[in-house]
Amino acid sequence: MRKVGIIGLGHVGATVAYTLFTHGVVDTMVLIDANEGKAVAEYNDLRDTLARNDYHVNVYMQDWSQLADADIIITSFGKISAVIENGDRFGEFGINSKNAKEIGEKIKATGFKGIIINISNPCDAITTLLQETIGLPHNKIFGTGTFLDTARMQRIVAEELGQDPRNVQGFVLGEHGSSQFSAWSTVSVNGKSVLEIFDDQKLAQMSAQSNKNSFIVARGKGYTSYAIATCAVKLVLAIFSDAHLFAPVSVYLEEFGTYIGYPAIVGKNGIERVVKLKLTDNEYAQLAKSADIIKEHIDQIK
Repeated sequence: MRKVGIIGLGHVGATVAYTLFTHGVVDTMVLIDANEGKAVAEYNDLRDTLARNDYHVNVYMQDWSQLADADIIITSFGKISAVIENGDRFGEFGINSKNAKEIGEKIKATGFKGIIINISNPCDAITTLLQETIGLPHNKIFGTGTFLDTARMQRIVAEELGQDPRNVQGFVLGEHGSSQFSAWSTVSVNGKSVLEIFDDQKLAQMSAQSNKNSFIVARGKGYTSYAIATCAVKLVLAIFSDAHLFAPVSVYLEEFGTYIGYPAIVGKNGIERVVKLKLTDNEYAQLAKSADIIKEHIDQIK
């Protein structure tokens, strides 16, 4: 029986819950939120669909003990700024780091032994705190990281060339935040490197446009939800089907001593393995700098 817990039922968590519920991804769902009224509302709204939904899903709410035998927990808790113009998500860290420790202790107390996918920002730092608090192996706890940022890059490149975004391969790496970067040496379209297609100026413009598009969504809605929820659901599917999905997520890199956006294989055990990239010297330097920024902020709250 496929059982998933969702902690945090804001715009993102609720969208994840709805998608899992209506697409037949889970058999049992556990909904938890600090706001009792929100949890009750989401619980009842989902259960009201059962007579019309294509799949039957068992739903529990506000019961931490139900997480003990869950396969996956998705953490999407905390205060999220509506618009982050410079991409700096560490302004949210003070509030969310406190949440991470408290929630981590509650998860640990249940005896949970499954896999945790973290969405809460700043993603890499919160994933680090959750892992340290709960004590599960690094492969059992990872974050969405730059999975969404890479999708945004794929969209921009594809639109420039009139292609399907799925025809674009490559990665945005580093912090899910201001120090992330497009590793253009890894990016290709239908097998052809973008370095052979675009000049440096155009690549810089596309990087900027990718970030701009996320701000357009945040300004207009006050939040983002569909794209990041889709990323989380795809990772859940990869775990349940042991897909060995090749994706840039927030994983623990020994050489930097922190979680950071980097490609890995995602399967039934969570992170099956990290895939080492051949980066340019400049790209590696950007990655190292991004790791330092993440660690500096984590050190400030310890």
